[in-house]
Order: sequence, then structure tokens, then C-alpha cells
Amino acid sequence: MMVLKMVKISDLKIIGDDKVTAIGMGTWGIGGYESPDYSRDEENVEVLRYGLELGINLIDTAEFYGAGHSEELVGRAIEGFDRDELFIISKVWPTNFGYERAKRAVRASAKRLGTYIDLYLLHWPGTEWRKIEETLHALEELVDEGLIRYIGVSNFDLELLKRSQEAMRKYEIVANEVKYSLRDRWPETSGLLDYMKKEKIALIAYTPLEKGSLARNPCLAEIGRKYGKSAAQVALNYLIWEENVIAIPKAGRKEHVEENAGAMGWRLSREDRERARGCV
Repeated sequence: MMVLKMVKISDLKIIGDDKVTAIGMGTWGIGGYESPDYSRDEENVEVLRYGLELGINLIDTAEFYGAGHSEELVGRAIEGFDRDELFIISKVWPTNFGYERAKRAVRASAKRLGTYIDLYLLHWPGTEWRKIEETLHALEELVDEGLIRYIGVSNFDLELLKRSQEAMRKYEIVANEVKYSLRDRWPETSGLLDYMKKEKIALIAYTPLEKGSLARNPCLAEIGRKYGKSAAQVALNYLIWEENVIAIPKAGRKEHVEENAGAMGWRLSREDRERARGCV
């Protein structure tokens, strides 16, 4: 893996037994939203490859994104890179929960990606605990088969995360992907973040820039000037300051990916981090 010169050891986080960059690339809307969009395929692949060339080694996708087309684009983007140096996350939608359906969903995702999946998540809790439990047990069997390497959840609150941990028979829940940003700090106030730190579970923060609004925050921009950084980089650094937090801003354009990467390799002071909270 080509690692950014600016990346320090503190910006390599742990998922399971693997080291990943503290900033990954999110792909919601890349290749379409709830249906495929082929209009920017070449550009999307090029942007993802650019991020990999910079040294970002984590890509987050899902079967729901573009009805699977996002996974296909990720599969194209990683061609030619050392697969063992990359970390690919995908997710199963609640309509595919259940023992057999989940297994079929994983196999379909792996086929679209053209590779095994490092971390496979339950995308949303759904409404039936029985289906969640069946899905977790199915994923454990797929770890044994080598189709996936780790199991996680997404959008699970503290109570449901604990219940999911208790349901595991053989492996552990290694990650929970949730909405987390300077504007939406519920993982901090709910006790979820502290619990996940204690349990050594990675917290993967999606929508970390609040769809770009934090990148336009003048107060964050003022803090950033002290470090030679942008408002967006301050907002991302606030999150990865926590030892178990990984942020996955959308990899929409090359300049955004490069700016996102620049959120690594430095740290806000404790005082400036507290000040950033007051900016939103």
C-alpha cells in the first residue's frame, strides 16, 4: 500500500486485527442511489483509484447503493492494487436478513466486487430480532468459508449492539457504522462511543461532514487556519481524534478525496477540539 507521507501511526486504526486509515472513502450515491446510475462510471472509478493511490486503504459500500452498482464500481477501482493491503466494507439490507437470504446477498456482493469482503455489516436493524440473529449466524458461517473476514453492524444503538454481541456464537462484532459528526454527537452523549472504546469495537462515522455543511462553517475555518487546514479537515480531525473512530466522507471528487486525506497526520489540541464543539 502506498501510504500518505502525512499519515502517522496514530492515523492507522484497528478493525479486527487489521490496520486501516483513519479516513476511508464512502460510496453512497456513487453509481446511483436506490437505482443504478451509469452516467459517471469512469469518473467515479478514477476518483476511487486516486484515493487508493494517495494511500487511503478503506472503501465503504453496500448492496443497497445503486442497487449493487456501487459495489461493481468498487470492484473495478481496486483492480491492479494489492488486495491484501485494502479493506473493503459492504452491507446487507434488511430485506435480505435471514439465514439463507443473507448468504445469497453476501455471495452476490462478493461477485459484484470480484473479491472477498473484509467487513460485512447489517445495514440497519430492521424490525425482527429473529432475522437479525439468523443473519449474524449465517455471517459467522461465511467467515469460516472465507467469503467475509469480519462481522459488524450499522445504525445499532447501544442496547441492540450489546444484544448482537451476546448472540454471536463464534466470532465478535468488530465494528458499528453510525451517523456521527460535530453536529450530531449522539454516540458521545448516548454512551455508545465510550462502550465501543472499552470493547475495542471500531466506530465508523458516516455523514461526517453533514453533506458538506461543516465544510462551509466559518468558525471551523477559523480554527483550521491555525493548523493550515480547512473547515472540513477540522471537522474530520475532530472525529478521528478518538482512538477507535474512522470517518468515511463521500469520495465524490478528486479534490474532495485529497482534502479528506489531509485531515490525517496531525491533531487538534484538546482546547481547539473543545472549541470546535461550540462552532455548531
